[in-house]
Amino acid sequence: MSSPREQLQDIAKTSGLDVLSKEFSGHLDQQDELKEYRQQFHIPKDDLKLESTSNRDCIYLVGNSLGLQPKTTRKYVEEELKVWQYHGVEGHFNHPLERPWLKTDEYLVRQMERIVGAKEGEVAIMNSLTVNNHLMMIPFYRPEGEKRKILIEAQSFPSDLYGAQSQIKFHGLNPEEDLIQLKPTPGDDHLRTEDIIKVIRERGHEIALIFFSGIQYYTGQYFDIKKITEEGHKQGNVDVQLHEWNVDFATWCSYKYLNGGPGTIAGLFVHSKHNNDPSLHRFAGWWGHDINTRFNMDEPQFKPIEGAFGFRLSNPPVLCVAALLASLEIFDSAGIQNLRNKSKRLTGYLELLLHEKIKEGIKILTPSNPDERGCQLSIYLTEGELDRVGDTLLEEGVVVDKRRPNVIRVAPTPLYNSFTDVWYFVETLSRVLNK
Repeated sequence: MSSPREQLQDIAKTSGLDVLSKEFSGHLDQQDELKEYRQQFHIPKDDLKLESTSNRDCIYLVGNSLGLQPKTTRKYVEEELKVWQYHGVEGHFNHPLERPWLKTDEYLVRQMERIVGAKEGEVAIMNSLTVNNHLMMIPFYRPEGEKRKILIEAQSFPSDLYGAQSQIKFHGLNPEEDLIQLKPTPGDDHLRTEDIIKVIRERGHEIALIFFSGIQYYTGQYFDIKKITEEGHKQGNVDVQLHEWNVDFATWCSYKYLNGGPGTIAGLFVHSKHNNDPSLHRFAGWWGHDINTRFNMDEPQFKPIEGAFGFRLSNPPVLCVAALLASLEIFDSAGIQNLRNKSKRLTGYLELLLHEKIKEGIKILTPSNPDERGCQLSIYLTEGELDRVGDTLLEEGVVVDKRRPNVIRVAPTPLYNSFTDVWYFVETLSRVLNK
């Protein structure tokens, strides 16, 4: 199959347009079968003011930090507020919109299973990401003897790192000795799959848990989780097939690409092969207990629901669930594979323009292979330029994510970003760098 760059050059040749021109970006937008979904989101204006007088949308390229608000979010949240207002506690059982709060999280599960490639019963919607990380490490990180180390990628998201460090300390061990932070080989900007597998093969007798991101948050590298998991089992934001990849557990947030709102409810996956494993100890709560006896005051023993539901602790925040429902309905309509296909072309277009229009002052850290990245490109700037470039872009109505010391993360998101957004960003960045 041809690369996104080759596809774009073929389209330009067929259309008779210069691949670097603004007209070509408009042509790509006209061809985009998902372009109508942009209208289903609130896009901030370029002055980013609460009461904006501008008529121009900003160029919002930070869906990897916080996704935009679907226009149906307010409707769903206000519906639940109205149920609370007029029905009180009865909203748990007799919900006028047939979304009783007793099962409110369950209305999201089927859609989420399709997004992450899970089988029925393998997904739960609960808590926040770091909380779920800890809850999953209770049953799955079981250090014993020599086999006590956690393998994680270097420069992982700080909360993931802190969680791993604290779990090691919780077991009376030393993170300086028992946390392996895997770094790229000298001269490389990202990890090679073969290097990860080599460490697993050489040190598998020491590793109790492989704790990797799906996509490396700083560089944007999309890890080959299937191969890493296969090798790990021998020893002891993309297309995701968690069940097929035989992953033991996974966790994720819902406020970035899933557009559930700032700090919203998260999700977790537990492979069905663990459904009847009595050796998996867990922290328990009533929402994971058999629903038929959940409210019985004389129920002395915890009876977990089979599958991921059995790891739930407390009833979920209904307003967060309502906000996430609005976005997941859009995902269901668009189709995750369609979104992935557009994403590859959108990010490929970004890469092409950066290479052709900006010859110095930047370096792309993210892998060039479209199968080894998601939406994001991490752009390394000249030392000392981060604040000037990031602040000037913001003044121009272009929103990107600054990560110290010298990186801006740029993530064109297929649900609401256009090819013209990408063209305008590169034009603006080029102008800012030349100031």
